[in-house]
Amino acid sequence: MYSRFWTSVKAGFFIKMTKRVSVYIDGANFYYGLKTINIKYSDIFFDFEKFVKEIIRNDELIAIYYYNAPLKENLNKWVYWNQMSLFVRLRKIVKCKVILCKRQKRVDRDEKEYYVIKGDDIHLSLDMLRDACKDKYDKAILISGDGDFTQLVEYVKAENKEVIVYAFKELTSVDLINKANKHFWIDKKIVNKFFWRGKAKIT
Repeated sequence: MYSRFWTSVKAGFFIKMTKRVSVYIDGANFYYGLKTINIKYSDIFFDFEKFVKEIIRNDELIAIYYYNAPLKENLNKWVYWNQMSLFVRLRKIVKCKVILCKRQKRVDRDEKEYYVIKGDDIHLSLDMLRDACKDKYDKAILISGDGDFTQLVEYVKAENKEVIVYAFKELTSVDLINKANKHFWIDKKIVNKFFWRGKAKIT
């Protein structure tokens, strides 16, 4: 149910309804989404805390969930330690939970090794649906354009919850945004507005 608070007006009082909001961030999708705007952009220079405050406006923040997987240090130490710095910064945000999954090694047709993240989509889906069923929020903000979440959005809406999607246009499923109550694009203007002014760790 909605939180309530009273605000006085000339004729008396009225009730203003604020919604309980939980935010679910698909870290890998966000990283690659930034690259569609500018190949030089990186999530280590994005201020997630200020961005979340902006998009929830005057509603009540219940929780922020961030999902990703650690990079392999032996592949690129500079990138690895910058990512570790991002995780540390995220953990310092009030009500933010960082859920780290694993990277699984694969081999392509040319016998070159590469890594894929395993389990992040499942963890996000289970958390978002569980919280909806337990009535922990009124509105879920999904920061991802991954079409794999389309059915999740349907299930969450079936629990009488509102789902808002924030995503990068070039990396977003049409089916996903069609199922959401609303969607907003993360564009160059937004990325520049929430550029993090701190220093990333460099080794």
